[in-house]
Amino acid sequence: MAVREAHSDTLVVGVGRKPPAATKPTDPLQRLIPRPLTDRARSWVVTLSLTVIAGLVRLWNLGYPTDRGTPVFDEKHYAPQAWQMLRTGGVEDNAGYELVVHPPLGKQLMALGELLMGYDSWGWRLSAALAGTVCVLLIVRIVRRMTRSTLLGGIAGVLLIADGVSQVQSRIGMLDIFLAMFVLAAFGCLVIDREQVHERLAAVVREGRVSDTDFGPRFGVRWWRFGAGVLLGLACGTKWSAVYYLVAFAGLSLVWDACARRAAGVRRPWAGTLARDLGPASWAMAAVPVGAYLATWWAWFSSETGVDRHAVGHQFGAGGPLSFVPAALRSLWYYSSAVLRFHENLVTPAHPHPWESKPWSWPMGLRPMLYYYESGAAAPGCGRPGCVATVMLVGTPAMWWLTLPVLAWALWRAATGPDWRYAAALTGYAAGWLPWFLNIHRQMYFFYMTPVAPFLVIAVTLVLGEVLGRARDGVERRGTGLLVVSLYVGLVVANFIWLWPILTGGSITPEHWNAELWLPSWR
Repeated sequence: MAVREAHSDTLVVGVGRKPPAATKPTDPLQRLIPRPLTDRARSWVVTLSLTVIAGLVRLWNLGYPTDRGTPVFDEKHYAPQAWQMLRTGGVEDNAGYELVVHPPLGKQLMALGELLMGYDSWGWRLSAALAGTVCVLLIVRIVRRMTRSTLLGGIAGVLLIADGVSQVQSRIGMLDIFLAMFVLAAFGCLVIDREQVHERLAAVVREGRVSDTDFGPRFGVRWWRFGAGVLLGLACGTKWSAVYYLVAFAGLSLVWDACARRAAGVRRPWAGTLARDLGPASWAMAAVPVGAYLATWWAWFSSETGVDRHAVGHQFGAGGPLSFVPAALRSLWYYSSAVLRFHENLVTPAHPHPWESKPWSWPMGLRPMLYYYESGAAAPGCGRPGCVATVMLVGTPAMWWLTLPVLAWALWRAATGPDWRYAAALTGYAAGWLPWFLNIHRQMYFFYMTPVAPFLVIAVTLVLGEVLGRARDGVERRGTGLLVVSLYVGLVVANFIWLWPILTGGSITPEHWNAELWLPSWR
């Protein structure tokens, strides 16, 4: 797939519309080098301003609600495990929990919040709120770099702030927001790596060396891709579902390499990618993530009481064909196999969880989750008897209900443009959503879409860039596009404000609660 760069600050508007022939880049340097970003100072003002707003929104009244002072929903698993880590050197050593079924990193990050704030709701939620705030900072910088537009980067930040899924998951002591942060950061590293590869190829083109071999040049050390490998390893150290992002992003990086070689005029770009890039990619996107993942188990390796830490010689024999493998690694493999069996057997029983859902309902958020519900005397504050206080995980409909047409448009643009940005957003979305169709009998919940939400925001922002038009479009055309985009972003923010009481546990009347439930499946 050839790569076509955008050389303006936004995208082209219109279904199937192509740039005039005179504007099509024909010189390899034009295809390789995007428009330079010259508003660095302004971009950081926008980024930090939105990050502060995100922090205020995520941290506001963070300690509320609780289940009479105790964790709510799945916080009941992770909050005490994180607290135990503070007392045992970073490891869960109590097999009685029976649900130590995820790697340790997310709980260790939660433990840092508990270290600062104590074992209360602020303590077990603080790290999640900060991770959700970092996601806003990341998406502003990533979308700005992808679109060459600080305006669109800022719009992406506003949309992520106003996303109900990201808001709720940033205010609850669970692991998914940490997974979202690591995945989004890794994606950002790959976007920068792609740009650096283009710069290195452009230098080779200027020097007239691109045709020295059929395969094209080597790219040298790629530290940003190395960083992506580290971050993806840390994501796997939070939840194993990150492995799908690892595979998807590794493939995406190789496709980008081949497209870059083709854009530079390499005679055999795909063969060149296999010969020049596959080996380094295997190191950066396979070996490095494994090392980073194992590093997240540092406390378990150094402990004497971690679950199955000394399985070798106890749960299974010390001999066998793999006896040369260090006992600690074999014990970790045994422990991980037991966890995998737990997940495989976590199927929908005869009486499923009332808020369970299946992946075909997730893109539009047709079956959200109710994390907290109180009514009557337990939920005072609405000014009359019979108040209701809830926390519901629901995607902001003004965005989530447009998911299917946005994904369809992204697929069209990626296939016919071709536009690498849409392809990248689709890759991130698919990596977090499609794998859940592999075993539809397993218990599943809408919060699995937490790391997918930023990629939906990216796709929506790219579409808004097309509506906005190019900077060189006429004043009337540009003004109309800006009006439409402004109205849409305002609609998303207004929708978020309307949902605010059920995203944060505010006390509302029963009538207001019923008005918040827009679909029968939300009840």
